[in-house]
Amino acid sequence: QVQLVESGGGLVQAGGSLRLSCAVSGGTFSNLGMGWFRQAPGKEREFVAGISWSDGNTPYADSVKGRFTISRDNAKNTVYLQMNSLKPEDTAVYYCAAAAGLPIVFMTRGRSDYWGQGTQVTVSS
Repeated sequence: QVQLVESGGGLVQAGGSLRLSCAVSGGTFSNLGMGWFRQAPGKEREFVAGISWSDGNTPYADSVKGRFTISRDNAKNTVYLQMNSLKPEDTAVYYCAAAAGLPIVFMTRGRSDYWGQGTQVTVSS
């Protein structure tokens, strides 16, 4: 059973930075496609960034390209989301996601096998 625990959320001013972490236990980490989703108040969940287990592809939502960077550290079983130049519209609960042996393109469409509990990111204007 795969377990995901997010951390690193908080309150930041517009233009600032945060780094989210997702600690992964269970499963075979190197074979897990990993990603981040977010859900803003009153809005639907949306894909933010993903990193493939197979080919290293790292798709991003258009709204975060050039500002967010996803990475993974297999030795620590941890996935990161570095968020720079934050905007108020980035305010949301951010969820870590994992998919076993799944092409990352499916995660960009909202599919995942496991979800973390979420961490709140609030960007003040």
